[in-house]
Amino acid sequence: MERVIQNWVVEKPTVVSRHGLVVSQSAAAAAVGAEMLRAGGNAVDAAVATAFALAAVEPWNSGLGGIGYMVVQRPGSEAQVVDFAAVAPQDLDAKNFPLTGAPGTDLFAWPQVEDDRNIRGPLSIAVPGAVDGYGLALERFGSRPLADVIAPAIALAETGIAVDWYASLKVLAVAGDLARYAQSRRTWLEGDLPPLHLAGTRVPRVKLGVLADSLRRIADAGRRDFYEGELARRLAADIAADGGVLSAGDLARYRARIVPAQTFAYRGEIIATAPELTAGPTLRDVLARLEEQSFGTCPDTTFFISLAEALHKSYERRLTQMGDVERVDASTTHVSAVDRDGMLVSLTTTLVSSFGSRYVSPSTGILMNNGIMWFDPRPGRANSIGAGKRPLCNMCPVVVSRDVRPWLTVGASGGRKIVGAVAQLLAFVLDFGLDAAAAAHHPRIDVSGGRVTNVDPRLSADIVQALRNRLEVAEVEHTAYPINFACPNMIVARDDGNWEGVADVMTPGSGAAAI
Repeated sequence: MERVIQNWVVEKPTVVSRHGLVVSQSAAAAAVGAEMLRAGGNAVDAAVATAFALAAVEPWNSGLGGIGYMVVQRPGSEAQVVDFAAVAPQDLDAKNFPLTGAPGTDLFAWPQVEDDRNIRGPLSIAVPGAVDGYGLALERFGSRPLADVIAPAIALAETGIAVDWYASLKVLAVAGDLARYAQSRRTWLEGDLPPLHLAGTRVPRVKLGVLADSLRRIADAGRRDFYEGELARRLAADIAADGGVLSAGDLARYRARIVPAQTFAYRGEIIATAPELTAGPTLRDVLARLEEQSFGTCPDTTFFISLAEALHKSYERRLTQMGDVERVDASTTHVSAVDRDGMLVSLTTTLVSSFGSRYVSPSTGILMNNGIMWFDPRPGRANSIGAGKRPLCNMCPVVVSRDVRPWLTVGASGGRKIVGAVAQLLAFVLDFGLDAAAAAHHPRIDVSGGRVTNVDPRLSADIVQALRNRLEVAEVEHTAYPINFACPNMIVARDDGNWEGVADVMTPGSGAAAI
């Protein structure tokens, strides 16, 4: 057995409320969402306010340069999905991504591209959908004006990020890449080093350039300014000047869209999640395999063996039929929200890699995604690089309805680790009746493709040994960094009429906030 490198018993407090709450990988952002609820906003207003705030307090995970999906479930209505996924620029040319013949160097199993230009820098940027997606969600499902919802994020961006150990570590992990791009270097590095808070000194803050001005312009001019107005012109000019191909035309053509959720039954409950090029179809496959089995009263040996085998089979199907080879996505973030009327929102949004493309647009202060990384750089494949294409991703936001009313919302960050985490939390609640706190704190396994089943050593010795008898197993400690398991959060309705929310246990700054 590998030596345990950390020895913690870590817990996150749950939050209970009858009137609404928000859960996020950033407690500060969740508090922004809860304040939006307190001011009379609904769950969509709260989720969008939280998402904009994340651009200023957790910018390495998401932001204005990001992409994602939001599931909205209103009482008495069918679940809808706000799809603001990545789209490749029209001038993207696969010939600009020649293979070196070496294995890949980052999050994927793709062959390496020359200078990793599909992973970092201006050529790796896909059309960002976050601003249009958030604005469209507000227009269709929200109740507050965009200017009100975005105002807290403006204030946070003006203040800057207080540097703690986790922020320093996140910057350190990509410091070499950040140093390659002038504005990224100016924003995130002091010389070539990450910012540090030394004992006995004032807490330093990372100033986010002109990000506050860009947020303010969106508030004043509307979301389409990011795609057709002054912000679009600045963003396209910056990227072109540094060798990218994302153009003003790409931005002008982009439209977030609202589509019906993918829905299916599990144990008599209705699961709603994002469709098509997400992990939603794989989640459905995993749960269909689990539903063929009968389990006891707690997550035991039989359950974890069945789960591991279901995940292996479902990933084999995904990898052979859908072309996804993503290993891990440490930059994604997830927001869960509920309001006083019982509307549930499940929002997953990402820059793809940590710090995305590592490229900050100088004139806008926006950190851009590296969505081109999701494409296979080899030609002739279903998911190969192509102009105007949408890539496959692993986001899996979920809402569950019970007796025709919204009842549970869950999602996670963590790339290919997401679907296994979401499936387990759903099973913990729906198969075994665990409450939100018990489900969130229960040790999990992870299957992300390949032969190995990663097992949290806090599981009982009997379960671990039973898995070893059937599968190739590696005991992997659940740590804050590196991120060895996905980072889920959830909200569940309780029998007493209250809602209970809990954030990811191992994310240092995660939290739930209620009214």
